[in-house]
Amino acid sequence: MARRRDGVGRRWSLRLGRRLAVSTALALSPALLAAATAAPTRAAMDAGQGRGELMNLASLSIEELANVEVSSVSKSAQPLSEAPAAIYVITHEDVMRSGATELGDILRLAPNLQVARITAAVYGVSSRGFNSAAAEKLLVLIDGRSVYTPFSHGVFWNAQHVPPEDIERIEVISGPGASLWGANAVNGVINIVTRRSGEAEGGTLRVGGGAVERRASLQYDGRLAEGLTYRVYADVGDHDDGVTATGADARDGWRRRQGGFRLDWAAGTDLVTLEGDAYRGFEHLPASPDQKVSGHNLVARWTHPTGGGGTLQVQAYYDHLERSVPGQFNNRLDTYDLDVQHSFTLGSRQEIVWGGGYRVTDDDFPVVPAPPNIQFFDPVGRRQTLGNLFVQDAIALTPALKLTLGLKVEDDPYTGREPLPSARLSWKASDDTLVWAAVSRAVRAPSRLDRDFVQLLGSTPFLTGRIFRPEKLVAYELGYRAQPTARSSISISTFYNVYDDLRSFELTNGGLPILFANGMEGETYGFEAWGGYQAADWWRLSGGYSRLHKDLNFKPGSSRLTGTDIAGNDPAYQASLRSMMDLSHGVAVDVDLRRIGALPAPASPAYTELGARVRWALSRSLELAVTGENLLRPRHPEFGRAGGALQIGTASGVETGRSISVDAQWRF
Repeated sequence: MARRRDGVGRRWSLRLGRRLAVSTALALSPALLAAATAAPTRAAMDAGQGRGELMNLASLSIEELANVEVSSVSKSAQPLSEAPAAIYVITHEDVMRSGATELGDILRLAPNLQVARITAAVYGVSSRGFNSAAAEKLLVLIDGRSVYTPFSHGVFWNAQHVPPEDIERIEVISGPGASLWGANAVNGVINIVTRRSGEAEGGTLRVGGGAVERRASLQYDGRLAEGLTYRVYADVGDHDDGVTATGADARDGWRRRQGGFRLDWAAGTDLVTLEGDAYRGFEHLPASPDQKVSGHNLVARWTHPTGGGGTLQVQAYYDHLERSVPGQFNNRLDTYDLDVQHSFTLGSRQEIVWGGGYRVTDDDFPVVPAPPNIQFFDPVGRRQTLGNLFVQDAIALTPALKLTLGLKVEDDPYTGREPLPSARLSWKASDDTLVWAAVSRAVRAPSRLDRDFVQLLGSTPFLTGRIFRPEKLVAYELGYRAQPTARSSISISTFYNVYDDLRSFELTNGGLPILFANGMEGETYGFEAWGGYQAADWWRLSGGYSRLHKDLNFKPGSSRLTGTDIAGNDPAYQASLRSMMDLSHGVAVDVDLRRIGALPAPASPAYTELGARVRWALSRSLELAVTGENLLRPRHPEFGRAGGALQIGTASGVETGRSISVDAQWRF
């Protein structure tokens, strides 16, 4: 409920509060914002080991997992055990064993992410809080291509699909990454890396589904010449409508069709990659015709060794996205991006990576007016440019102590230059133990929703942007990563985040219009822990636990409209446990258990859920699997039983249900 501090009168304030809640629900409706939401035989095959070879699904030891190379922390390859950040890696093996087919479900495997399925096609994904259908403090990359939208700076997860078979790994950083990756890498970075073509020459056909969801995919890897390989694929998926808390049809089902290719060319010591995707989908909406989603992208990357361990990389991409609801809106977005980076060593103690980039977005968002609540973007179309320069220097103070200093400067189209510094100190206490600390500054830049959105009540301006500034974060982190024994690993990280200029709704001189402004501030703190244990050669256990405390408040002079609910909907804790077993006769059994704490607004009770999967390798070329999800109850809400009108992008409460699916995979 709205409260006023200007003395005009409580009755008018209460009336305005009710109007704001109703009009905001209309202005930020789901339709519009969705445009913006001991075993001798193993159970499967490893695409990376070549066609027809049986896969040892527990083939990587705990020590090998600790030394998987990651690139998201320093923009250059380094072992996971030496990365001074809270980073979790979802491996190809993890993805394939999970049976998940959508990115939102695959990301549940990372214990340092909060993932909630809001509708059949819409997920809320965040790190360290501020979750919603349009969570905007998490930067997501697919092979270096940024997939956040200038509409809200969130991610349209229903427009992002990567065939699970093609995922090499997913690097999930909780905590800021702005000094390398820029604005919006505030609370975390997700870097999805796909597999090189030609690693498993031949074809793979996968079909499966159940009463709720169906999927089929076909891909083929081959070789055109020495050093030149390719992959082509086609992927289709359908998901039926869910149900609301009352048992009514939620009308949130979707259909997707997607295809793509990848070329990899090893020309001497140079590597050249060209890849692209095209897709089209239809999503049901509760009270309007189907939303249509389509797009295509193209990425080109050249990597050249420069001697002395240095590397030069040049990457360019083009991305086209269209989203429309007949009679309501038609959003078109074109993105052109060029990035260059160079890494090299300076003497024997310094490792430097530097570079820059330039991005152009051309966004057109015509909206069909619907009196009396007329909403639109002013201007309807906007071309924006974003330039950046960055440098990071990793300095070996001693053989065991390293200081990493980073700085990125971005030229934001709305607010100009923004410095994004960081400092990380890491101590290699032993070969198996790393202690690290970091302090970073990050910002969430204004989106078109923050600056260009306008709503009228008749001819009266009611809600608008214009003055919104970047949201700011100063983050303090302390972490510990170790391998206590040859069969166990553990990672613990704590954080204290100080936020300023968070988004709020403010009155103009005590009256209308209401503005997107920066009247909120506060802090969050908590910890994350995860680890793994190789109980036997055929049995691996892993688990994670996290706690989050949010203390947000309004600045002096704020209108305090809507309360702090606009800042997201987050559980105070979450826990997970996963078991992976390779039994005899080519059978693998995986079980995962998760516990998610209650959500405050929209309210959602805490829940515990269980998933299980059984895979059977019938031969070197044929595999069958049965997957069960949400097995403990018929259905449950993951993001509230009712709509969250005051959260950007929040859809009405739809419940996630139990499902059983069967799929088959044939290699030829």
